[in-house]
Amino acid sequence: MFVLGSITTWTINIILLLVLLWLVGDWAYYKIQRKRLGGELTAEDFESTMRKAQIVDLRDKKDFDANHILGARSIPYPMLKQNMGELRQDLPVYLYDTGITLSIRATLKLRKAGFTDIKWLQKGYAGWTGKTKRKKSLN
Repeated sequence: MFVLGSITTWTINIILLLVLLWLVGDWAYYKIQRKRLGGELTAEDFESTMRKAQIVDLRDKKDFDANHILGARSIPYPMLKQNMGELRQDLPVYLYDTGITLSIRATLKLRKAGFTDIKWLQKGYAGWTGKTKRKKSLN
């Protein structure tokens, strides 16, 4: 058996298999949660109903400043728990991020905090075709 330092190829294969299982498990978990939560909206549905909702951009502030959905507020995902108080529980919350994984994670956090009407944008910001806004440069 080939030995690389003190690690055998068998050990490397086990590690690679564990990483692969973790990736597949993570993907499957979010796929199941996505169906269970049932809050995914197409860009058209998102746009036609967003006037009644609180729109939250979960991306980093620099991405929000570069371009965001008109009417959205920036609450980056890592800051969501600290800034949940800015959101009203009696109004729908519409989420989006770069893809959808953060939106699903945020939905789970918001549900745990008592929010009931939470939706997210299918395909995330990349799938958005409606109006956007850029933050004006100070230069």
